[in-house]
Amino acid sequence: MNTKTNDTRQHILDVGYQLIVNKGFTAVGLSELLKAADVPKGSFYHYFKSKEQFGEALIEDYFHNYLQRIDSLFSQPDLSGYERLIKYFSLWLELSNGVCNANKCLVVKLSAEVSDLSDSMRLSLAKGAQQIIAAIKKCIEQGIQDGSINVSDSNQIASQLYQQWLGASLLNKLLQDQTSLEQSLIATKQLLKA
Repeated sequence: MNTKTNDTRQHILDVGYQLIVNKGFTAVGLSELLKAADVPKGSFYHYFKSKEQFGEALIEDYFHNYLQRIDSLFSQPDLSGYERLIKYFSLWLELSNGVCNANKCLVVKLSAEVSDLSDSMRLSLAKGAQQIIAAIKKCIEQGIQDGSINVSDSNQIASQLYQQWLGASLLNKLLQDQTSLEQSLIATKQLLKA
């Protein structure tokens, strides 16, 4: 793809992310997406064969960017493995324009919605979630090596932490307060030092 083509495709994905993370996948119609992105229908179908394929591309793009941010955070040499993980999970609590970062997570937003509608989108979400768990596991192992984390099974703890934070994020959306996320941060600190 040339630069203009790639820019237009990325623009559609960026606009789509903002719409879908706020309204959900099924609530956003193609005409709304096209209007918000200010692109003609033909442009959409040039890049995506269907709304479902757009959804897959959106999920893949989301995880690609997310994993780059995690890699950057988890590669900070001046922090211990424990400090990197606590910094990562603390970011879930941060507010941007009054919206908690946990509320910008496509895994939280789309998992229940699209899992029964689209097997390919479900698989894309599952693959991305597994990649995040693998990154957390690697950071836990670095913390074990540097002595800042005391756990025996990095894979089990990484899965447990991610599941805990996804659950807390769902409760955050449901209750519209950050108590669940704050409790998750306390539990995470305790779990990593067990």
